[in-house]
Amino acid sequence: MTITAKAFKFGDDVNTDYIISGKYKFKSNDMAEMARHAMEELDPCYYERVSPQGGLLVAGTNFGCGSSREQAPLVLIHSNTLAVVAKSFARIFFRNAINTGLPVVECDTDSIDEGDALELDLEGGVLKNLTKNSEMPFAQLPPVMATLLADGGLVNHFNKNGGFAL
Repeated sequence: MTITAKAFKFGDDVNTDYIISGKYKFKSNDMAEMARHAMEELDPCYYERVSPQGGLLVAGTNFGCGSSREQAPLVLIHSNTLAVVAKSFARIFFRNAINTGLPVVECDTDSIDEGDALELDLEGGVLKNLTKNSEMPFAQLPPVMATLLADGGLVNHFNKNGGFAL
């Protein structure tokens, strides 16, 4: 799978309350409505900027730290965030992202700027910065996680296979 989109850049330690504020946690179960508030603590216009064409959220270290809410990757998916690329992820967020079908990639993001055109080759393990004509390799997901992601997450994988066949 290859994803081509514009970079939306954030810094280090973006926690799940920045991804989706806790004040929305009990207001709605409608992910499309909650997605309108994705990243609003850091960028009040994120949803309006990313939703029409889709985008790659780019961050520094420890992305997704904080709580274990599955709403965080789900609101990113519903905001049309096509993948998250960061130097490192909180483990529970990383796993929730895979389980919900949100591609997540760990690589050096220092050379990526807001608005850069990126091409993410998940199978090839390469992130290309088309704006700067550069490439950043990354470690591919283990086969089990790649299968879950390709199937659209754990629930879709379960439905597709009638169980946990990997």
